[in-house]
Amino acid sequence: MNQPVRSQRWQRRKEARPAELLDAALDVFFEKGFAAARLEDIAARAGVSKGTVYLYFKSKDDVFEALVHAIPEPNIEQLRAVAADASIPADETLRRVLTFVGLMFKDGRMMKFPRLIIGEGGRFPKIAETYKRLVISRGVNILSAIIERGIEEGRFRIVDPKHAAYGAMAPLLFGAIWKTTFERFDDKPLDAQALIEQHIETFLRGITVGSGP
Repeated sequence: MNQPVRSQRWQRRKEARPAELLDAALDVFFEKGFAAARLEDIAARAGVSKGTVYLYFKSKDDVFEALVHAIPEPNIEQLRAVAADASIPADETLRRVLTFVGLMFKDGRMMKFPRLIIGEGGRFPKIAETYKRLVISRGVNILSAIIERGIEEGRFRIVDPKHAAYGAMAPLLFGAIWKTTFERFDDKPLDAQALIEQHIETFLRGITVGSGP
């Protein structure tokens, strides 16, 4: 009579295992660096055998791409959904999108990616290319489209939309890098929420028609 219960628990455990492995992998990559990390380290962190890791992933590159698909990429799709309502004025849409991006980088897991890419992307261009293709480029395209719409609506100054999109993203990435690299040397933690709010106000003032010289 109890066998079906045990089977269901085993099935739930099996289905959850890839996510558990990815959580372990992100911690290992962040702590050891991509170069030094081994699949054995990921297995040990997840509490499974090395063979279990190979059931799901063939290499560290495979693990990293799966990480991007599992954590940053769904956030980008949510970002696209926030930006999709053309009935909302472009300036308000941009405010909402940048607020959402700021919240993304307050997520402890999301914050680990920028430092990991910067530290390891030079030696391992595949991980940099993966992150740029699946996350950075998509995010920039979403922001660029909003800025283009704002220009067409007469709300934004005539600017290069892509350059402006990079400018909109840069301080948010800076916040993530600061939190994961430099904050331990601060007298007090960086107020990430205040940084996000200040950046949004400053950026919108800079591109909004009639907001200054």
